[in-house]
Amino acid sequence: MTIHQDFPSPSVRAPDQIDVDRAISELRRGGIVAIRDRDNVAIIVAAELLGPVGSRDLAQLAGSAPVLAITGQRAIAMGLKVDPATAQTIALTAAVDDDRVHRLVDPTSSPVETQSIGDLTVLPASPDGLGVSAIKLMKLARLLPAAVVALVAPLGPMTAGRWAAAHSLLLVDVAAIADYSDQVAVRLTQAATAHVPLAGADDCDVVAFRPLDGGTEHLALKIGQIDFDQPVLVRLHSQCLTGDLLGSLRCDCGDQLQGAIKEINAAGGGVLLYLAQEGRNIGLINKLRAYALQDQGLDTVDANLALGFDADERLYRPAAEMLRQLGVGSVRLMTNNPEKLGQLEACGIKIADRVAHVFPSNQHNQRYLATKAQRSGHLF
Repeated sequence: MTIHQDFPSPSVRAPDQIDVDRAISELRRGGIVAIRDRDNVAIIVAAELLGPVGSRDLAQLAGSAPVLAITGQRAIAMGLKVDPATAQTIALTAAVDDDRVHRLVDPTSSPVETQSIGDLTVLPASPDGLGVSAIKLMKLARLLPAAVVALVAPLGPMTAGRWAAAHSLLLVDVAAIADYSDQVAVRLTQAATAHVPLAGADDCDVVAFRPLDGGTEHLALKIGQIDFDQPVLVRLHSQCLTGDLLGSLRCDCGDQLQGAIKEINAAGGGVLLYLAQEGRNIGLINKLRAYALQDQGLDTVDANLALGFDADERLYRPAAEMLRQLGVGSVRLMTNNPEKLGQLEACGIKIADRVAHVFPSNQHNQRYLATKAQRSGHLF
């Protein structure tokens, strides 16, 4: 299986994918974006950034009352009885002002009072509908997975494109949003390579892979002498600013990073992929929010769920594409996480062996490591 078989040339981006790039940027600034499926158009704004643009502004522009789109995980954390498998929509009334929306979507701002849930009307949400696409965009933008969505009133003879242009709004197709992550992964390009001696590996070349969406670069550390005809010793390491750079004791990421570099060097050669997927790919700000919830008693899994995310949002196609471009087809994977084995193999990389990668705990990360073992199946 080749991981790029269904995608066009990496050197060319389709216009609809560029629209998603622009939509991500606009949403991070608190702006309005229009999205459309086959039958409808909606305008959306990030729920956590309501302020300059409020739900009343959306209602006036769209000609309909807005709803709050949240994930099933967030709805359950709020105390709503819903199906966790799909995103949910909640009707917004005059009593649900923008400040209350902030409290509903961000559990670190202030707890949602249980008695205030009763006046919320939960509406059905289609798994492939506009609300789900809006949440997908929020995740791509590293924002809380919640959006205020207003369905645009029937446009009559005016097309969706003309309506969006008349209101100076970017219009994005839901199909482009659904395909975006795979499209970005397959279009990674090697932008620069340099020899960078490391404290634990004197012979190291760093290769920077640039995503054509304008996002943060992924890095490949080629350490020592690598025999690409044999399974290559490989470590996938998700970026962790707090652990890798600041030396945080809340996780074992810093130990895993430095330990992997030394172990690969001692083995004679291999590859470490440093992936721009902070906080299991929820982003630095949301990771800090998760830390705040852990300080209130939640474990690392429940903290992510309370924010509305999945327990683990990481993607493996970027890693597979980087390995493919480096000439690595079979790996000895350094990991304690069995999920990584299956995910990477599903992307076309042969797993020859799992290499354990365990480090001693400390008083600050004992619960974190126990949760990884008990709830995420990590092998220690």
